[in-house]
Amino acid sequence: MKTDTKAVIYACVAVLSWSTVATAFKTTLRYLSHFEMLVVASLTSLLIFSVLLTVQRKWLLVRCLDKRQWLYFAGLGLLNPVAYYLVLFKAYALLPAQVAQPINYAWPIVLLVLLAVVAGQPIPRRKYVGMAVSLAGVALISLGPGGSSGLSVSAEGILLAALSAVLWASYWMVNNRWKEATDGSVALFMSFLFGSAYLLAGAALTGIRLQSLPGILSAMYVGGFEMGIPFICFGLAMRLTSNPALVNQLCYLSPFLSLFFIAVVLGESIAVTTYIGLALIVLGIVFNQYGHRR
Repeated sequence: MKTDTKAVIYACVAVLSWSTVATAFKTTLRYLSHFEMLVVASLTSLLIFSVLLTVQRKWLLVRCLDKRQWLYFAGLGLLNPVAYYLVLFKAYALLPAQVAQPINYAWPIVLLVLLAVVAGQPIPRRKYVGMAVSLAGVALISLGPGGSSGLSVSAEGILLAALSAVLWASYWMVNNRWKEATDGSVALFMSFLFGSAYLLAGAALTGIRLQSLPGILSAMYVGGFEMGIPFICFGLAMRLTSNPALVNQLCYLSPFLSLFFIAVVLGESIAVTTYIGLALIVLGIVFNQYGHRR
């Protein structure tokens, strides 16, 4: 099999996995709290990354990390998985999946602003067009569903979903500074090693009750198909492909496929404003990534 074909297959596995997780979040939250879900999901992901290091024979790279790198991953693990997923899962607990998912997906727009403010990278004028289009989509999704569709939209949930986009953009920006210095598989393992340690410490202090087998299995699915397997597959796809743009473009299918699963599995009636708002968000992101170069 040609490497480009393998790359597309890996990318499709990642996209399909990410397309199902919004539904999995809401399903798990029927049985577990957002904190309990994250504890189980994070430990599941840590197990997956441990197996990955074993298969790739990279444990020696973990042993070779210096003190500065351990401190870096101690901080990174607090950002992701702890802070990011606690905020994201709470947003899903308060919002319909069709509202939380597209707002979180707007993180590339937030990243532009953070890079301008924190890293001093000026935003090209044409990118303001894409930002405005995407933000209009976020506003439409946030304000639109309440009327005729009968969806209950929490203001706190909207703020948390927006904060999750900020946290993911922050994680991407911080992680990108170190990605050349650390192997990708090692970085994922170390982040979830510290993140899981923080979460277990929190569980010991606050106490958790994992008495629902369907909830535990659903949370394990979240750990596998949101935090674990798709990141591995997407990394393999980017490494094998001769056309990274195609692999990236496949990711734009994910939020639309997600609406299909939300409607079919969760039974949510998808509001017209959600379709239009999501299309605007994706259009703005695509324009900023490709259109402005013209």
